[in-house]
Amino acid sequence: MSPFPFSFFFLFLFFLPSSSSSFPLHYPYNFSLHIDCGSLSNSSDIFNTTWVSDRYFTGGSISVVSEPLHFQHTQEKTLRYFPISSGKKNCYIIPNLPLGKYQLRTFTVYDNYNGKGHSPSFDVSVEGTVVFQWRSPWHESITRSGAYSDLFVAVNDGEADVCFYSIATDSPVIGSIEVMQVDSGSYLVNDGSILVNYGRFSSGSGQWGPGFTNDSDRFGRSWQSDAVFRAKIGGIKAISAVKNVVNVDRPPNYFPMKLYLSAITAVGGGFLEYILPVDAKLDYLLWFHFAEIDVSVNKEGKRVFDVEVNGVNVSRVDIYKEVGSFAAYDFSYVVKNLSDTKLIVRLVPVVGAPVICGLENYAIIPDDLKTLPQQVVAMKALKESLKVPDRMGWNGDPCAPTTWDAWEGVTCHTTKNRSLVISQIDLGSQGLKGYISDQIGLLSNLVSLNLSSNSLGGSLPWGLGQKSLVKLDLSNNKFTGPLPDSLASSVLQIVYLNGNALEGQVPEELLSIGVHGGAIDLSGNKGLCGGPTLPDCPLFWSKNGLSTAGKVAIGISSLVFICVVLLVAYICYKRRQNDYDFGLPHEMMSLAAKRNRYQRQKSLMTLEMESQHAKGFIPTYNAT
Repeated sequence: MSPFPFSFFFLFLFFLPSSSSSFPLHYPYNFSLHIDCGSLSNSSDIFNTTWVSDRYFTGGSISVVSEPLHFQHTQEKTLRYFPISSGKKNCYIIPNLPLGKYQLRTFTVYDNYNGKGHSPSFDVSVEGTVVFQWRSPWHESITRSGAYSDLFVAVNDGEADVCFYSIATDSPVIGSIEVMQVDSGSYLVNDGSILVNYGRFSSGSGQWGPGFTNDSDRFGRSWQSDAVFRAKIGGIKAISAVKNVVNVDRPPNYFPMKLYLSAITAVGGGFLEYILPVDAKLDYLLWFHFAEIDVSVNKEGKRVFDVEVNGVNVSRVDIYKEVGSFAAYDFSYVVKNLSDTKLIVRLVPVVGAPVICGLENYAIIPDDLKTLPQQVVAMKALKESLKVPDRMGWNGDPCAPTTWDAWEGVTCHTTKNRSLVISQIDLGSQGLKGYISDQIGLLSNLVSLNLSSNSLGGSLPWGLGQKSLVKLDLSNNKFTGPLPDSLASSVLQIVYLNGNALEGQVPEELLSIGVHGGAIDLSGNKGLCGGPTLPDCPLFWSKNGLSTAGKVAIGISSLVFICVVLLVAYICYKRRQNDYDFGLPHEMMSLAAKRNRYQRQKSLMTLEMESQHAKGFIPTYNAT
């Protein structure tokens, strides 16, 4: 079920009867969010931490623990539980986070909220990597009072995904979630890992920090008493500093002053030993904290001791030699591929007695494989455009964690560069009523797409028909418009587009699928033409309407018509110019004027003679 066999949920958790977190915002990393899961209103605890009402969840229901009076604070009394969903994802997706590293803390409690008396089994992932595995039966104290757990994780996409996975008949449950930004350089081991807290203690004092006391920790870390982990071997003595310790609260880890103001030392020449419960086959980061706060140790060589981890001497320590008195001294050590379920830390005296101020232990959980970012973008766009119902659990990373199935109806595979990609989408007969987002073109590894027998509409996106696509089944939907060119350039072997309202000419390349042994069905699309079982396309018709030849013919005809119109207009214009707009020399105009007067006089005389002849009168002329 898991890439690592950890069942550690009760090993590194803080058993708190009090609040979970309160701390001043840490400059310059000032983002923090505290979600009271299951609560309908905001509240503040006794440490002035603001808890916001339940939000950013993808489903589930709210409830209250069976004995609310057993819990002191509101955020511990309410919870959200998710429906049994056969492994489908239910998530809190916290948006708008500045990129960087975060401490994430959860509070989990059962307290028989559902009256079944059966603590649930489920997994929890953060940013696509399984980090907590809850297995029934829980420890009695956790079942009744709950437990806090925390980790450090990088957020590189602006949102933190905390997802829950059902096991058997159990409903995942969560009481609160806190997200606090920390220095990106803190606890630096390597890129690509999550640090899960398996124990964090302060020596010589009780538990303190956010959730226990008002003592400040810029990262919101809570520090337990070392008595929880200390082996009962030999005598011990607690010592306290008589003045402040220097070199504390510095970047990138910002370890608080209070951590170094108390310590435990061995007496009677004995050694100090701590037993840290862990899980095998993991790497662990140990962070040691020292300060020489005993005024009697005033020079180097007066207190020297060896640090052993599972019998291996990892360091010889002389605090005064390293930093002097009343100064913080820290170092870290990584245990590789631990083969035991106990991590034993022993401080063995060389000169004087060993001393320690605190110790942290983190499992180094390698990041699980992630889906390629551009394919995550495409799948989220498809979730919106296809209106995928919540019951299908399309939340978080589409393919991660690899210990669980991908989104329902989605198949992924691993590439050579160790990334996850989408290879198949099968959402036939799911009651989808949206459309296909054009972002589907980003799924460059998609081999099979089945969206048949839904109520999807709109046109087919031009990105559909990736070079990898072999099978396409969009039958019995309401798609309209032409077939995209990308379908013709693909390697499709099976195409079912029947039962839609597509139109236009079918590309010959697509029709050739049937000729080469594939399967194609375009029936039921009244607007399609050009196929063996389809009507012939009109002259100059193509899959997109008029073909290129048709458009060229129309263009040439239009050009000829325009030219003829222009020619006729030009001829008319020239004729009109000849009739009215010509000019003659001045002499010719004068001669023409005299001639015109003569012609008018002659015409008048002729008219008069004709008139008198018509009356029978013959004029006589006197002879002279």
